[in-house]
Amino acid sequence: MPSRDAKVVGYFAYLSAMQVVCTDVDACVVSGSSSGMEQYVAEVYAAEASRVTVKKTRFGEILRGLELGAAYAFDRESYSRFYPLALEAGIPVSAADFDDPRHQGTRFFTVRPDGRGWRGRGPTTR
Repeated sequence: MPSRDAKVVGYFAYLSAMQVVCTDVDACVVSGSSSGMEQYVAEVYAAEASRVTVKKTRFGEILRGLELGAAYAFDRESYSRFYPLALEAGIPVSAADFDDPRHQGTRFFTVRPDGRGWRGRGPTTR
């Protein structure tokens, strides 16, 4: 296992083994900090916030999820950690421009395999 696989990219959250905190319909949220994730959960999953578990997630875990077809929605901080590791691993992901005026007030950049390779979209809101 390459050392990059053990690097912490951010935090994910789940309500149960089958119910991960998501945005953009099906993209697992990765926040750069546990407090950022807790804030997102409080905004979007207020009724279930007390049941949510927040855990660190490492690059290798995200890579395995992507290989299985999962999508991930990264905030600015987590994407700044993920992006160089993904490029190092040979994943042709796009740079995310969170400062682009067209994306004012947006929070996430979504990365998903599309059957032909990888694609990024966003940043997205919510």
